[in-house]
Amino acid sequence: QVQLVESGGGLVQPGGSLRLSCAASGFTSDSSVIAWFRQAPGKEREGVSCISISDGTIYYANSVKGRFTISRDNGKSTVYLQMNSLKLEDTAVYYCAADRIWYTSKCFNDRKYDYWGQGTQVTVSS
Repeated sequence: QVQLVESGGGLVQPGGSLRLSCAASGFTSDSSVIAWFRQAPGKEREGVSCISISDGTIYYANSVKGRFTISRDNGKSTVYLQMNSLKLEDTAVYYCAADRIWYTSKCFNDRKYDYWGQGTQVTVSS
């Protein structure tokens, strides 16, 4: 059974940093993808970043490019999202998502992911 567990959310001031972790278990596909999505109150869920587990291809949403970094630790089956220079508009619940099949156009399409974590709250506030 696939499980995704996020951690690392919290309250941070504008300009601060947080690192989110997504620990995956029961998920061994070499062609898989893991992504981060977020959903702010009253808004639709949006893709933040994704990483191909097989070849390391990475994509970022324009809103986070240059501030967020996604990385993976294959030995621990964990994906991280380092978030720097956080802004008020980054406030959202952040979700980790995974799927066994990877292709480029899938990255930010939340309907293409079969597995989801429970979410972790990130609040940026002064």
